[in-house]
Amino acid sequence: MSLYLHAAPLLHSPSVRQLPALRPSTTTLTCRAAAGPSPESRRSANYQPSLWTDDHIQALTANSPAVSRQYNGTMQSSSFDYLHERIRKVMWEEKEVEEQLRLIDQLQQLGVAYHFRKDIADSLTALHASLEDLSWKFGDSLHASALLFRLLRQNNLSISQDERGHFTECLKSDVEGMLALYEASYFAKEEEEVLHEATEFTIEHLKGLLESSRLVDGMVREKVGHALELPLNWRMERWHTKWFIGVCQREAMSINPNLLEFAILDFNALQSIYKKELGAVSRWWTELGLAEKLPFSRDRLAESYLWTVGWAFEPQYWSFREAQTKGVCFVTMIDDVYDVYGTLDELQLFTHLIDRWDVNAIDELPDYMKILFLAIFNTVNDAAYEIMKHKGFNVLPYLKRAWVDLCKAYLVEAKWYHSGYTPTLDEYLDNAWMSISVHVTLTSAYCMAEESTQRELSGFSYYPAIAKPSCTLARLYDDIATSSAEIERGDVPKSIQCCMHERGVSEAVARRQIKELIKANWRCINRDYDATTTSLEGHLKRVAINVARTFQFFYQHGDGYGEDHGETKNQLMSLLMNPIVV
Repeated sequence: MSLYLHAAPLLHSPSVRQLPALRPSTTTLTCRAAAGPSPESRRSANYQPSLWTDDHIQALTANSPAVSRQYNGTMQSSSFDYLHERIRKVMWEEKEVEEQLRLIDQLQQLGVAYHFRKDIADSLTALHASLEDLSWKFGDSLHASALLFRLLRQNNLSISQDERGHFTECLKSDVEGMLALYEASYFAKEEEEVLHEATEFTIEHLKGLLESSRLVDGMVREKVGHALELPLNWRMERWHTKWFIGVCQREAMSINPNLLEFAILDFNALQSIYKKELGAVSRWWTELGLAEKLPFSRDRLAESYLWTVGWAFEPQYWSFREAQTKGVCFVTMIDDVYDVYGTLDELQLFTHLIDRWDVNAIDELPDYMKILFLAIFNTVNDAAYEIMKHKGFNVLPYLKRAWVDLCKAYLVEAKWYHSGYTPTLDEYLDNAWMSISVHVTLTSAYCMAEESTQRELSGFSYYPAIAKPSCTLARLYDDIATSSAEIERGDVPKSIQCCMHERGVSEAVARRQIKELIKANWRCINRDYDATTTSLEGHLKRVAINVARTFQFFYQHGDGYGEDHGETKNQLMSLLMNPIVV
């Protein structure tokens, strides 16, 4: 088993000038009428009102059991602590290597690996140091070799593909090994042809097993079908965790009962925390009153919070989830202003004012934009002030830059639409990786991370390398699900239409080509994650990966954000409201 080690630094450009010390913003606004088209003459997307009113959310979250939230990410209870120690002992008991790998894999898929981060890191580091011996011990065990490969890459320990391959007929009967190889192959980086071949090989034969009568075990059929629907590396963690806990409950003989009980306690405890957080941000959103003042926009508070659970689910990231829920609500409204409601003149004024970040100049804006600008200005300034109180340095230049870049990208698209211009696919993507707004989330993650320092932050004057493939994936997942409806109601051509126009292909062909772009960008993410060298980089890159996974989750079955009445409602109830029954 061969391996190599390498590291790549984040992309840097000259540092951003620090602004003076901040104070909480308390600016108020009295709006005066401004000239412009009447509401009746403007475009409308006819978005449906939110299912999740504040009264509804407060009723669902009011009876959540009390759970202690601590910054170290642990929940306090005697049974929880007892199970935690029992599992740690099991981890360090002497056992076969493959059994140890299975345990680590179960911890990760059950969503409780964050409680054992050091133990897992120590165990995998020791295995990584003895790769040559393991290669000899594993022999022809495809499952052990593939599982080790995936766990090492998943946990940022470099290992190269096996140049020999071994994709032979004898593997077809090894279902467990085929599944392990299939999942491992989705951690491939660019130009790793053996792993790309492994993906095609395993898909073909796993599909063949499902279609034949050879696979009679119902649980095995469920696991194979689940994997073929979407590989583990592309799945939203919390959604997969709930599915995996259900699988373990149905085949309890295959898992340590203490581990299963611990995972259920942890899932339900985290869900109680999420309920309280959702109730708090719902009260903030209702008191802000922005949804009533801008009724043309999507009101998706509960869904906005669910995004953040996908990005960073652990309890210690509660403040990040709170800040990002607010950010997603504002991004949604800005997006609807640029895409649907605003005139081009208004959009240019708004972009200019965001760039100036000058609340004293808002009289230049129409009333509805004054309200939106003031809400963003106050919320971002207050967030920067809180970070400065906690850390002692000013992050406002970085937060502001992210919002400026977003509005400038939106304005580019608005100009394309109003001029009737269809960009090339490359031209579209060069702008769209910003217009999807993920860079705002990544900037906030960097600024709010416990590991961030003034010295670290001074190097964050441009977005890290992993940002572009993460943002591009978010854009492509969104486009595949929503572009047809957006074009119908009047919007800039999306990636599929740009591909059709530039290359002269049908929509079906364009969609296939966009899906190939998705695979290519996942390989870029795998490459950039492998280059992680510090804990701060690791945190930022985990958020970047989880952003891509969460966009896939929301748009897998259509527009799961704009249309909240279908699958998204069930998913939200399952993850945030309905505990796992023992």
